[in-house]
Amino acid sequence: MAGLWTFTLLCGLLAATLVRATLNPPVVLNLGTEVIKEKLTQALQDHSATAILQQLPLLSAIQEKPDGVLKSMVGIVLKNIVWLKVTSANILQLQVHTTANNQELIVKIPLDMVAGFNTPLVKTIVKLHLESEAQAFIRVKTSAGRPTHHILSDCSTSQGSLSVTLLQKFSFLVNSLADKVMKLLVPALPKLVKSQLCPVIELAFNAMYAEFLQLIRVPISLGSDRLEFDVLSPAIKDNVIQFNLGAKLLDSKGMVTKWFNNSAASLTMPNLDSTPFSLIVRQDVVNAAVAALLPPEELMVLLDYVLPELAHQLKSSIRVISEQAADQLAPTQIVKIVTQETPELLLSQGSAKVAQQIVLDVFPTNEAHRPFFTLGIEASSEAQFYTKGDRLMLSFNELRSDRIHLMNWDIGWFKPDVLKNIITKILVSILLPNENGILRPGIPVVMVKGLGFEAASCSLTE
Repeated sequence: MAGLWTFTLLCGLLAATLVRATLNPPVVLNLGTEVIKEKLTQALQDHSATAILQQLPLLSAIQEKPDGVLKSMVGIVLKNIVWLKVTSANILQLQVHTTANNQELIVKIPLDMVAGFNTPLVKTIVKLHLESEAQAFIRVKTSAGRPTHHILSDCSTSQGSLSVTLLQKFSFLVNSLADKVMKLLVPALPKLVKSQLCPVIELAFNAMYAEFLQLIRVPISLGSDRLEFDVLSPAIKDNVIQFNLGAKLLDSKGMVTKWFNNSAASLTMPNLDSTPFSLIVRQDVVNAAVAALLPPEELMVLLDYVLPELAHQLKSSIRVISEQAADQLAPTQIVKIVTQETPELLLSQGSAKVAQQIVLDVFPTNEAHRPFFTLGIEASSEAQFYTKGDRLMLSFNELRSDRIHLMNWDIGWFKPDVLKNIITKILVSILLPNENGILRPGIPVVMVKGLGFEAASCSLTE
């Protein structure tokens, strides 16, 4: 399978909570028909479905409980053929469609076979072309003692989907014999498909489903923490298999630090359209993931040594406030940046930004115990989500100092807006690269390659 995978970060918690809103899961995984077809086709191959077709006991099947005219045909056929078997078999491209009630998916499995029989009347094998179609339904089942899950049921084939034709013409006697064989196969083949192939189809579906569940439960690494999903409830909706997932955040010791349950906030579910599958993540889960990657931290920088030009600009800005203070700034002056809380993502249709609360101290020397001043900064950046292979990437761009508050001062009170430009430059030069460096490895999403895709795509929706 080759194609793009859509990782949809869903902003559903920005809207006001509805009084009678339907409970919405933290994460929704939608698997479209393309994924189902590809994975079920592979599972049928793994379970040797074509080999089962080639081993269908055609001869014994036409003898089983014939009645009326067919009963008399059986005797004639058995007297005139030596063997009857499938010589080649293929399973053609599967089709998956929703049913009229939109509560089930119907899986159609076209079967293409060539059967042959040997008769003393001719030296060559008499070949018949057999076309049929197995049909099964994917539905949601609730059973005692087991969580609600998807099942494959009602697997069968009908005479209406069956076609048996003679591939070449022979003498009148052979053609007449072939005609009798074909008439006997019409009622026998659907029974064989149901008894011999349908159990294999069900086994293949169960193996595919187990693989889906395994992929769902693979933890997503968030630095030293990890995010894990589990199935809350399955569903079938809009031509897709849907998994409503619960989520939990675990620390490096495997202890759960946060649970994400159903929420009554309004939630918009985007359509799959032509996308093979999508993973729709609620905003509180996205925020928790970012918080795990970027916990509060403290950065201390010798500004003159690391960013001398910015050190000079800071000194010039402080001189506007106090010349005496500016003269006390030594080459060992220190800027300390502390992120008080983890960044908060604010998502909207097609875009996102991140808000941060920062405390910044300026010390005149590396030996000073008291800072010249302490600023509280409300900053924001553009948050860019993109993908690289099977990894979800996040970076922050264009940091802005939206509000600056003077929290403490040792050089006299002043209006902090005079420092806004230089403080923003310092944050852009120190904090932004540090955070992007932490985010650079990205978030590996095993599900991408596990479902057979080489790369992912990412979009935001409200």
